[in-house]
Amino acid sequence: MSNKLFMTAQEVADTLGMSKAYAYKLIQEMNQEMVKGGYVVLHGKINRSFLLNAKLNKKKNILVITLLYEQKMN
Repeated sequence: MSNKLFMTAQEVADTLGMSKAYAYKLIQEMNQEMVKGGYVVLHGKINRSFLLNAKLNKKKNILVITLLYEQKMN
C-alpha cells in the first residue's frame, strides 16, 4: 500500500476492481462531496483516506466502501 496522500484514477480502478472510466466518475462525484464540505481537491485525484473510508448511497443501491489499510496489507 502506497503512503501517498492522493490516488489516481488508475490506482482507484486497481484497488476497487473497476474500469478506469468508472473510477474517474467516482472520483468526480466524491470530489464534489469534498468541495461541499469545504475541502480543497485535485481534479482527477482523490484523497486516499476519504476514498478508503467512504460510504456512498446511490439511489436505492447502496455502495459501501470500507477498505482499511490493515485489510489491504494482509
